[in-house]
Amino acid sequence: MSCPLDQAALDKLKAFTDICKANPNILHHPSLNFFKEFIESYGGTIPPPKMPKSEGETKSTTESESKADEYESDPESDLEIDTEGCIEPDQLVDIEMGGEIKELSEDDTEKAVELRRKAIELFNEGKYEESISTYSEAIKIDPSSALLFAKRGQAYIKLNKPNACIRDCTKALELNPDSAAAFKFRGRAHRLLGEWEKAAHDLRQACKIDFDEQSDEWLKEVTPNAQKIEQHRLKIERRKLEREEREKLERLRKAKEARAKAAKENEQSNSDIPSTGGMPGMGGMPGMGGAGMGDFYKLLQDPEVLASLQDPEVATAFHDISSNPANLIKYQTNPKVMALLAKLSSKMNLGGMGGAFPGGMPGSFPGAGAFNPSQASAPPKSEFQDDNLD
Repeated sequence: MSCPLDQAALDKLKAFTDICKANPNILHHPSLNFFKEFIESYGGTIPPPKMPKSEGETKSTTESESKADEYESDPESDLEIDTEGCIEPDQLVDIEMGGEIKELSEDDTEKAVELRRKAIELFNEGKYEESISTYSEAIKIDPSSALLFAKRGQAYIKLNKPNACIRDCTKALELNPDSAAAFKFRGRAHRLLGEWEKAAHDLRQACKIDFDEQSDEWLKEVTPNAQKIEQHRLKIERRKLEREEREKLERLRKAKEARAKAAKENEQSNSDIPSTGGMPGMGGMPGMGGAGMGDFYKLLQDPEVLASLQDPEVATAFHDISSNPANLIKYQTNPKVMALLAKLSSKMNLGGMGGAFPGGMPGSFPGAGAFNPSQASAPPKSEFQDDNLD
């Protein structure tokens, strides 16, 4: 039957099929529904459409794995965090942090109280630098006061120095772990630095110890970002555990395959006939099994036996006899073959053999009679007698 299409049409059809092979998604184009239906009418299937890869997915596997590691190490890598109100961290400078704590005299106590009152007034007037200096004078007198450190931390917040505030409030919490003011102002400082989880923790503690509306308002402000980060970190940890579990299962699978392979090779080495130089595969020895067969195979590795089997004539004859013991009769006039059989019989002590070759072939080969190794090199006598009538 002649083709109904000319060569030009066939070339176009081939070009179209090449395009489909390179990009199967094209078959899902609405204009090619007729071709899709044609393929399916003959039992064919169209591969499902593949989503186009993003720019990151087109990179090499190694680079993708590297990006994955970066992603897992950075809990905010794919989060949308509202950073409005965050500021750049400040550089810490040396300031009075108090000396040795000792019992204060009445005069020192009164002086420290007076300095604290003055510092509060300066703070309320917006004179934050002066307020900090005054708090420092009071701390020098009374370094045991957690409130002085917390209030100086509050003044640092007004100067947009969150790190200085965190240092003071941490010192305050060392002196008094239940200082609500220290938790409150340190939480606010963490918020200014964009440390959302730390901010939420401190402000939650402040509200727990001594609730006030400002602490609660600040806590509500930082909670959404803190929850996003916490959930994202849990997701990263879950992915890590899943990956570790997959790797563990893969290691177990490989170990199981290795054990199965080793067991199979061991079984095969125990059941296969060992190689005997250039001798063809011998097949099975009739009637020889169990330990007797294994001993016989070991005997084939004897240096003297192996030396004899290097002779192709002997190897071929041995293979022939192994395949069918009755074939022994063909080689009774071959001194090399009979010498090998005699050698095997002498080296292998097998019961019930009567000196015949070898073991599981009980005593003699079918149709061959018993073989006596002492006759291995002597050909049988001829029945012909010369009557001198020539």
